[in-house]
Amino acid sequence: MQQLNHTNINIKIKMQKNQPSLGHTNFFIVFFSLAIIAAIFLISCLIGIGDTPLFCTESISDEILPTTTTPMQLDAILHYATSPRVPQQSLPEITLSFNVLQSISPCNFLVFGLGHDSLMWASFNPNGHTLFLEEDPLWVRTILKTAPNLNAAIINYRTKVTDADDLLSSYQSEPECSPSKGYIRGNTQCKLAITSLPEEVYDKEWDMIMIDAPRGYYNEAPGRMGAIYSAAVMARNRKKPGVTHVFLHDVDRKVEKAYAQEFLCRKNLKKAVGRLWHFEIPPVENVTQNNATFC
Repeated sequence: MQQLNHTNINIKIKMQKNQPSLGHTNFFIVFFSLAIIAAIFLISCLIGIGDTPLFCTESISDEILPTTTTPMQLDAILHYATSPRVPQQSLPEITLSFNVLQSISPCNFLVFGLGHDSLMWASFNPNGHTLFLEEDPLWVRTILKTAPNLNAAIINYRTKVTDADDLLSSYQSEPECSPSKGYIRGNTQCKLAITSLPEEVYDKEWDMIMIDAPRGYYNEAPGRMGAIYSAAVMARNRKKPGVTHVFLHDVDRKVEKAYAQEFLCRKNLKKAVGRLWHFEIPPVENVTQNNATFC
């Protein structure tokens, strides 16, 4: 028996030696993140911009070529290097949104949802304006404990997942829901319009909208019907040049897919990766009463 116990101890010791430590893993994550930032800066310096020299000089202003990371980006590196929690979306899904953000940032970025990935999204748009919308006050307090610099607002939804089918089949009979009306603020007659948003949501034009909330996986949850409808209306009302990029997650679910096809439109779907759809919605000018549908 003593010999058997001695053998078991030796096996455990060997197994422990072969397992990478959490500290070791975190070190490589931090090192890799810092290396990426350093590489981007070095490449930017070597390439130069326009008539500037091949190496960085004081003549290159921060507006043209930022030479330092922002506090939000440094917070993100530290947070994800020391936290066991990872973003909800997959790497290919995140990459799709990241590539668009890189092309339009700094921008106005509206996110339906707040979670462990929020610091990452904010750090992708460091010099822009990023706002997170969340319906659960307790969850907001939980997230802001670890990321107090995030810009988050609590909102209320007037729908439930159980309402989804009825709302989709009946919204066209409500004049205030029609595309020809096209407004969200104060639209109490249209149940799909979210009327509890902060004033800045109504006042700003959003270049990119991510819909990854509210909860929609049980009958009494708010569902994403209102978020999808409201995003479509805001995108159609855009006055600035260009399109509004709308990303919708969890399109494998019935409600998300049906409402996306009704309000965001298949013709505007640019790319699908995993459970994420990317739409580019152009502004609608000279909308008339003859526009009976969004698509």
